Amino acid sequence: MSQQNEELTYRQILVFWIPLAATWLMMATEGPLLAALIARLPDPKFNLAAYGVAFAFAVLIEAPIIMIMSASTALVKDRDSYLKLRNFTYALNAVITAVMVLFLLPPVFGFIMKSLIGLPDEVVRLTHHACLALLPWPGAIGYRRFYQGILIADGKTRRVAYGTAVRLTSILITSFTFYLFTDLDGALIGGLALGISVTAEALATRAMADHSVRKFKGLNRNPHPAETLSYRFISSFYYPLALTSILALGVHPMVTFFLGKSQMALESLAVMPVILSLVFIFRCLGLSYQEVAIALLGEGGRNLERLRRFAGLLAVCASGGLALIAFTPASLFWFQKVSGLSPSLAEFALLPARILVLIPALSVILSMQRGVLVAFKNTKPITIATAIEVTSILCVLAFTLHGLELIGVVGAALALICGRSLANMYLLFICSKVRRQART
Repeated sequence: MSQQNEELTYRQILVFWIPLAATWLMMATEGPLLAALIARLPDPKFNLAAYGVAFAFAVLIEAPIIMIMSASTALVKDRDSYLKLRNFTYALNAVITAVMVLFLLPPVFGFIMKSLIGLPDEVVRLTHHACLALLPWPGAIGYRRFYQGILIADGKTRRVAYGTAVRLTSILITSFTFYLFTDLDGALIGGLALGISVTAEALATRAMADHSVRKFKGLNRNPHPAETLSYRFISSFYYPLALTSILALGVHPMVTFFLGKSQMALESLAVMPVILSLVFIFRCLGLSYQEVAIALLGEGGRNLERLRRFAGLLAVCASGGLALIAFTPASLFWFQKVSGLSPSLAEFALLPARILVLIPALSVILSMQRGVLVAFKNTKPITIATAIEVTSILCVLAFTLHGLELIGVVGAALALICGRSLANMYLLFICSKVRRQART
């Protein structure tokens, strides 16, 4: 969307942002839906804990491939660049799938889950079954994100949302089919629903991208041999993006590790995925804003102030929406009636949910800051900020859970808030510096 000759309006920002937000919102419904279903099956405490642990490790293993969508959007211009980045993606997919297989080997899995995290035997068993169901997850994520980038590069962003609709529909069909017609454990049903749905989304995305793929493969523009995309360039370009994703997604297993050794560990592991699923519904509004900032910032950042004001309003709405649930009787309705927690677990989830109320607003701010840095082609601080956030979370977790001996999920909520706040403060300083340099 180009705004070269006219002032950017709030309506234009809104229209540009809504489809991206809708895509993230559809994905945000997955967590509460599956958690609510698992909570209504036998042994909900064990199965919710196992599902949360399995999902956390699956997300960590997929981390290196997450940013391939940004790479394909930025780099695929013709046949040569398409083929080389496709080969790079497939090779990386093979590596992360091999890591997933290695992780699932009983000696390795048992050592991590029992010796390192200290999970009860029943939770270990359920987690292993859920992780087996999630074996296709990392490769399918990389496959579909590569072709989502192709669609975005070709201007067909609605088809990205259509793919997400296929994924959500698949989750509904598979999860309720297993729920109604089988006696499978809840954690296994959650893993199967995710594994099947993301595979369906990947295949649908590839089918919808076929015209775009043929278009790029038909372009043989290479008037300047020096500009030919090389595997070395792809690796150097992608490394910082992958590192940022690995650091960010590594938070989930790290929190799981500390929760497993904390006060009221099983209860904390059971409610953490439910709380994070609720927070994600509002946080995804900020996750969708990064591409808006990159696309609409304009030459020299001339639309910055209007985008910042829109981001400020969005931040207030995002955290305000979460606060309306966390600080009102709607919280118990959500945790008991919607998420299916027992009354005692619902009460247990209230305090950490209230602590995390600012996370959606901080996510909007972070997306705005990242968007500015990407637009000004200064991406290294993004990785540094993520490292600051992860390090801060680790330190606060150690202090609150082992020093102060707080309840696990409460200490984790405090750590997440502290880490994100420090990352925001660092990027605030960097963005101010970048803007001053741009004006001079």
